Amino acid sequence: MKANKSQILIIIAFISIYVIWGSTYLFNKVAVTELPPFFLACIRFSTAGVLMLLIAKIFGFSFKINKKQILNSAIASLFFLILGNSVFVWALQFVDSGFAALIASTQPLFVLLILRFMDRKPMQKKSIIGVCLGITGMILLVSQKELVTSEETILGILVMLGCVLGWSYGGVFVSKASLPKNFFVSTGIQMVIAGAVLGILSLFFQENWTSPFNWSANVQISMLLLIILGGIVAFTAFNYLLKVVSTEKVATSAYVNPVIALFMGWYFLDEKISLQSIIASAILLTGVYFITSRKRKVKNVTGTAKT
Repeated sequence: MKANKSQILIIIAFISIYVIWGSTYLFNKVAVTELPPFFLACIRFSTAGVLMLLIAKIFGFSFKINKKQILNSAIASLFFLILGNSVFVWALQFVDSGFAALIASTQPLFVLLILRFMDRKPMQKKSIIGVCLGITGMILLVSQKELVTSEETILGILVMLGCVLGWSYGGVFVSKASLPKNFFVSTGIQMVIAGAVLGILSLFFQENWTSPFNWSANVQISMLLLIILGGIVAFTAFNYLLKVVSTEKVATSAYVNPVIALFMGWYFLDEKISLQSIIASAILLTGVYFITSRKRKVKNVTGTAKT
């Protein structure tokens, strides 16, 4: 019964990070057109974090945490929520949401290269093919003159690639780090830390803070969905998966997220999908497939898998 329950939770968690995160590109794009990016992220993560800690308190989950776990939570918050998410949303001001999702789909490529650098072992043939295809798809994607129309767009793309690198390292770090055992407590602490830091950044950059009552209906709905679905549901599922399955398997959300984001950006925001983008995404996602479908070797009897 426990095994079946665990499998059901894993399936639900994967659906959450596949579908919900694919839609958050649209919600962030809508919100960032009206709200300053760091203010937006501060409100989103502070609210979601407090709600998650309240849920943990109501259900009686343990808040026992040591100094090492607090430090690790801060590091995870830095790579995931501040760099990997909030700075990425800042760059959305200059890049279409669907295009941004395709850039984010390079995450498994970065995860593989980071693991390769840490393990210092030769790549499998499938990994080499995947890396070559991934780089080819990335070059095709970002070399489109009709999309890369200004220096701001180029800056946005470069910043996004840096954010994906940071998120990828964060995934590797969290999979090995000591964090609070309860995922509501762990995620809530990460979000509260991120909210505080982002609030300071927002004030430092002198962003304009406005009341939610003054936001448009579209922004209010987007923020609500970002907090409840993108924050509480999907990010908790993400932290849970990093502890129960391999980092590379979690990174397979890169298959589905771009497809959902491209469709939603095209349908709701009238974003253009060029033939070159379709070809580039096909090559890129094929590379992701080769990277995540390679054989995994077991190094010892404890079941530690090495790629």
